[in-house]
Amino acid sequence: MTTMTDSAVLVTGGVDTHKYTHVAVALDERGALLGTGEFAATGAGYKELLDWLEGFGAVDAVGVEGTGSWGAGLCRSLLDADITVHEVGRPNRQRRRRAGKSDPADAEAAARAVQANDGLAVPKSRSGAVESMRLLRIARSSTSKTINLLANQMHAIIDTGPEAFRARHRGRTLRAVASDAAASAPRGHLADPQVAAATTLRRLARRWLELTAELADIDNDLKALLALAAPPALMAEFGVGPDVASTLLVSAGDNPTRLHSNGAAAALWGSSPVDASSGLQQRHRLNRGGDRQANRALHTIVITRLRYDPVTQAYLARRINDGKTKKEAIRCLKRYLARRIWHIITQPPNLQHAP
Repeated sequence: MTTMTDSAVLVTGGVDTHKYTHVAVALDERGALLGTGEFAATGAGYKELLDWLEGFGAVDAVGVEGTGSWGAGLCRSLLDADITVHEVGRPNRQRRRRAGKSDPADAEAAARAVQANDGLAVPKSRSGAVESMRLLRIARSSTSKTINLLANQMHAIIDTGPEAFRARHRGRTLRAVASDAAASAPRGHLADPQVAAATTLRRLARRWLELTAELADIDNDLKALLALAAPPALMAEFGVGPDVASTLLVSAGDNPTRLHSNGAAAALWGSSPVDASSGLQQRHRLNRGGDRQANRALHTIVITRLRYDPVTQAYLARRINDGKTKKEAIRCLKRYLARRIWHIITQPPNLQHAP
């Protein structure tokens, strides 16, 4: 006769990740605590953690907190070992305030979230061209911000400089100003504000030109990756360029099918309506969560279409006539785009244009 002690233990793991160490907890199928351990956040530590879990029995699944940051390496290692990995959210803050916080408690909460199927997500695989796009976009973000900062500083120097200095650059494009300033050789004493302005403008202009060229190189690299990874239908969408397309693909990941429905994509991209009803008042509000960069990408598409696409302009006018505000109509357009783009990046070509 088979008894419970004769059957194999089915282990659920939970991991609270940190920069240098990870704390893991093992639970059996009934939720009993089997053990707690701390492991180095290295390749050897990942293997040691998995061996430790398998020492209790067959590993059913592991819940990992922070698969997109400090838990990324562990997540890849577990997936390579054919272990089911779930991304778990932050532990309940109310429970933390009542019971306190510790790394073992957070790891146990992650394991119990897996057993309860509470707020789980499929982690990004981070193993293809989309992950390469994410890395390139890190450099693009800082480069773009610095270019804008330098441009504002150059404008400020010209606008507040001596009249003769302002007159020399008035009405010219920023690139023309930067090209001339970078090649200039100001003469005179720095105690003269005009000489100091010209010297500072030359330094800023050289950095602006260098970073502008670097940004163009990054965009060319992104275009090459998009040619490999982006569905042609995505790039053919009105208002979708390399920046918008790469932002949405990076948000979805190399395994976009982890977004099990267009509603899940809309929630990820912050374009799903959230029920805010109470009592006799029935209403929905804007979802202020999700990936804000992806939400910005959807907003960019909408604004581009409102400016240049007659069909979108007609839709906006119709919804305003129906009593909606312009902001509400834009939210509807973003929800529509989330549904359409989800079909494009997850569905077979013959279903990509399904409503």
